Amino acid sequence: MVCTVRRSRRWYYLQVSGLPESVGSTDAHTAGPAIDFRALFESAPGLYLVLDPRLQIVAASDAYLRATMTAREQILGRDIFEVFPDNPDDPAATGVTNLRASLQRVLQGRKSDTMAVQKYDVELPAAAGGGFEERYWSPCNTAVLGPDGHVAYIIHQVEDVTAYVQLQQQDTQAQHQTAELRRRTEQMQAEILRRSQELHETNQALRQANEAKNEFLSRVSHELRTPLNAILGFSELLTLSELEGDQRDWAAMILKAGRHLLALLNDVLDIARIESGNLAVSVEPIPLGALIADVLDLVRPLAATAGVQLTPAPQLPDDLCVAADRQRLRQVLINLLSNAIKYNHPTGTASVIVEHRPNGWLRVRVIDTGRGIAPQYLSKLFTPFERLDAAQAGFEGTGLGLALSRHLMASMGGTLDVSSLPGNGSTFWLDLPAADPATSSHTTAEDADLLALRSYPSPKLVLYVEDMVENVRLVEQILTHRPSVTLIPAMLAGVALELAREHHPDLVLLDLHLPDMPGDQLLTLLRAEAGTCNLPVVVLSADATQHHIDQLHAAGVAAYLTKPITVRDLLHALDQLLDQHSDGQPTDQARNQITNQDKP
Repeated sequence: MVCTVRRSRRWYYLQVSGLPESVGSTDAHTAGPAIDFRALFESAPGLYLVLDPRLQIVAASDAYLRATMTAREQILGRDIFEVFPDNPDDPAATGVTNLRASLQRVLQGRKSDTMAVQKYDVELPAAAGGGFEERYWSPCNTAVLGPDGHVAYIIHQVEDVTAYVQLQQQDTQAQHQTAELRRRTEQMQAEILRRSQELHETNQALRQANEAKNEFLSRVSHELRTPLNAILGFSELLTLSELEGDQRDWAAMILKAGRHLLALLNDVLDIARIESGNLAVSVEPIPLGALIADVLDLVRPLAATAGVQLTPAPQLPDDLCVAADRQRLRQVLINLLSNAIKYNHPTGTASVIVEHRPNGWLRVRVIDTGRGIAPQYLSKLFTPFERLDAAQAGFEGTGLGLALSRHLMASMGGTLDVSSLPGNGSTFWLDLPAADPATSSHTTAEDADLLALRSYPSPKLVLYVEDMVENVRLVEQILTHRPSVTLIPAMLAGVALELAREHHPDLVLLDLHLPDMPGDQLLTLLRAEAGTCNLPVVVLSADATQHHIDQLHAAGVAAYLTKPITVRDLLHALDQLLDQHSDGQPTDQARNQITNQDKP
């Protein structure tokens, strides 16, 4: 058998001779002819290209044509690099260079050359939009030697590995993205941890600062209220006595100065409560005319001393009400009218005007004819502790009144603002919603004269737990208005507990700062024993912090009176509690009425 490769104008033939007739031909008429392997080669499933030594294409499989989107008649007889150039849009393309080097190695070495995977983009036909499509190939170039031993042809076999390479690239990219994501996640976690730690430390510092502030305010409140209790209590008793002339005036001056100091202290505590969100207000319908008249009467002595004329209270219908907290609104009006007098001229005037506003609101104007306020100061007027030029002008105060008043108005759902011009006086106004008087629980009936001598139906025994002698003497003097009450003092909590067990008093007055144990601990011991668990307890304390007041109410105290106490407050509490049933426990309404925790 002899095999000879022959070439026609277009095709290559493999002529096989010497085969048996049954193999080499299909019938007797075709015995020994050359067999055309063209169809066999072109239909092969692999991607094959046959090149001559000049690197011109002489044959291509159908699979190769499909993979490269070319036609046989367009590529046969052409240089392979003319048909398949590099992608001009890819400056890093090396397909032509690498393939040319491999083919040269085959021609020179006359042996096969397997190449690494190559990026070799193919040109798209015009029908497909032109341009180049990214492709990756795994080539193998095989030498076919002629009779002379030289390379007659090169079989260029490739495998399209584009999908595999792209999948690898995607996997690598995904790994890089995952690694980057993991790095960023770790970085974010570290940052979150760092910020969380900073936030924790900041919050801890804020809590410590807030606790220190509360402790400071509580201590300052206690240290100032304790001496004020005796100062105000005894001066109030003196003004109620039969003093005459200068002595009566001196007692009134002491009482006035002490109340001014107490008002300043309360302003500081109210600002602290507002900042901590612990200021409680009770909004209800308040008859506006009666409240304004009451405030005008209160500041009238101040106006007389300053030579400022107060205009009469506006004549308002009895049923004209605003929705507000009575005590807080009274506090705001007192502050505004006090300023209208303080910053006025002698012979000046101060007045109050009420106007109806749209949407059912009422406006109260406090107008003065004083020195006025410069425009550059208006924006700072409601800033805490900002006194502007008041200190240089010789006016006393802390700079808290207006800041506190605006906060109080906001807490009641109202507003407070000002208009002023230097030399033309000032107008402060507050806006509040009108209220239906039918829902008001307030009564204008005056309480009975608390200072009149009054005896209860039966003798009463009151245990007073207090370590300061002056406070005990003050309460003793106040109780002279209730001759049927006997006071038993105890300066130590342990002694008080024994006295309570022995005498079963009708009421206990309890100070919280005692030498041997805290007053709230004594309260717990009283509540734990069957013989003393129902004793009504009234706390008389210089601790005016809201959270402590709430704790004592929750523990079951009947009332909480903050020092300095007033004669009327204490007598009112005694009358409310000692007139109760045998258990001595007041209702919630009575407890609210006899607790002075928010008094200005």
